[in-house]
Amino acid sequence: MISSARGRVLHLDSDSVIVDVNGVGFSIAVTPQLSRSFHIGDEIVLHTHLVVREDALSLYGFAERDELAVFLQLIGVSGVGPKSALGVLASLSVDQIAQAVAAEDDAPFRRVSGIGPKTAKLIVVQLAGKLKALGLGAGSAPAGAGKAEQKVVAQVVAALVGLGWSERVAADAVGPVAEAASERDRDNVSALLRMTLAQLGPARKEAAGG
Repeated sequence: MISSARGRVLHLDSDSVIVDVNGVGFSIAVTPQLSRSFHIGDEIVLHTHLVVREDALSLYGFAERDELAVFLQLIGVSGVGPKSALGVLASLSVDQIAQAVAAEDDAPFRRVSGIGPKTAKLIVVQLAGKLKALGLGAGSAPAGAGKAEQKVVAQVVAALVGLGWSERVAADAVGPVAEAASERDRDNVSALLRMTLAQLGPARKEAAGG
C-alpha cells in the first residue's frame, strides 16, 4: 500500500499531478483545488490511497489526513466509487461533510456531480456516527444542537470561508459562540455570523501584528 508520496511536481492537470518520487513519476488523482495550488517544481507531500482493480492501479492524494479519512469512508458507501468520492471532497470541505451527515441533510451531496438522490441518502445513512468516531467535524456545532441549529452553523462556517478563513478555524470558532449564544441568535445566521466575526476579528489582528 502506498500511503504517502513526497517529491517534486513534474506535471499538472486539472485533476491530477505527477510527482517525482526518487526518480519514479507517480500519477496521483487530486481535487482541482489542490492541483491549482501546486506549481511545477514544487516539493510536496500527499497522503495517498491506492485503489487496486483488475485493469488498473489508481493513486488518490490529499493534502490533509482528515481528507483521506473521509475519502476512505466515502468509498465504503454502496454506489460511491473513488472518482465520486474525490468529487465530493472537491465540492465540500471535511467539516461541511461532517455537518451534513450529523444533520442528516443529503442536499449537499445531491448537488455533487455524479451523486444521485439515492446515493446521497446512503452517504448520510452509512456515514452516520463514523465521522464523529474519527473526530472529524468535532466542535463544529454546539453539543446537543438540533438539525436546524446545525444547518445555521454550517451556513456560518461557509460564510466565514468565503471571507477568507479556513474551514477548520471557522468551525472551531463558531462552535463556542453558538453554545454561548441565546436560542434566538443560534437560529439566526446573520446574528451568529456577526458574533463569530467579533470573536475572530481580534484574533486575526493579533496574528497579523505578530
